[in-house]
Amino acid sequence: MNWSPFVAYCVGLITTDGCLSGDRRHIEFSSKDLELVEYVRSCFGPKNKVCRKSRGGPIRRYYRVQLGNVYLYQWLCSLGLSPRKSLTLGALNIPDAVFADFLRGHLDGDGTFTVYNDSVFPNSIRLYVRFCSASRPHLDWLQVTISRLWSLKGYQTTAQRAFRLIYAKGASVELLKH
Repeated sequence: MNWSPFVAYCVGLITTDGCLSGDRRHIEFSSKDLELVEYVRSCFGPKNKVCRKSRGGPIRRYYRVQLGNVYLYQWLCSLGLSPRKSLTLGALNIPDAVFADFLRGHLDGDGTFTVYNDSVFPNSIRLYVRFCSASRPHLDWLQVTISRLWSLKGYQTTAQRAFRLIYAKGASVELLKH
């Protein structure tokens, strides 16, 4: 597989919202956002169909694409992804040249950014970028890589069933530029 910004972005999406099956052949990607599912489909399986699924009733509907590709599966494993990756995910083998694109996919998958007026300083705005994962080693790797590439400092917190890597105001602005 050749790296491109689009491929790196889709790997970021699969890292957060994808699933490698135990059969060592199938990759599933699901999201409430049809556009994200279409990106993964067009990158890795343009002939595959996007399906609608629901979990727990009509309120929890989402889109899903399943890719059956042994080569892609093995390539994703060579990057550091694996079946049941949520708790075991660690460092990934992402080239520096496309890391920003990977990170954008990661943010679109399991990240958020928040902007609001500062209650302490009324003329100021607060901005936070957050990356979430059930695997602390994975967030440690993200934090170290972001620091190494762009000299930005973030901090980690523990959330319910997950960990968060957070970048505040100035670091957030700089991170979003990349």
